Amino acid sequence: MNILEDIPYNDEKMGNRKLVDEKHLLVMQIALKPGQTVPPHKANSNVHLLAVKGALTVGLDGSDNIVKEGDLLPVAYRTPMTIRNTSSGNASFLVIKTPNPSEMQ
Repeated sequence: MNILEDIPYNDEKMGNRKLVDEKHLLVMQIALKPGQTVPPHKANSNVHLLAVKGALTVGLDGSDNIVKEGDLLPVAYRTPMTIRNTSSGNASFLVIKTPNPSEMQ
């Protein structure tokens, strides 16, 4: 699989696809068109966000972080977060969760 091909952009809402779904690892690809957001939520595992295309604004516990292509941002378990594409172009990133949230107590 090539994560740069067939990026799951959606005109109506954020696009996403599972790349890896194993007991100790979940990897998702999220695709955001300009202005789109990921609904506010808390990290449900130990998370790393890896920007693949474009730039994002990631709010972690009320503090904004600019994440651009190639940046890797760690997110601690249960941290409140918001993710939005505030740029003028499409953005895509990987969500790497260890362990898989299904294994969290």
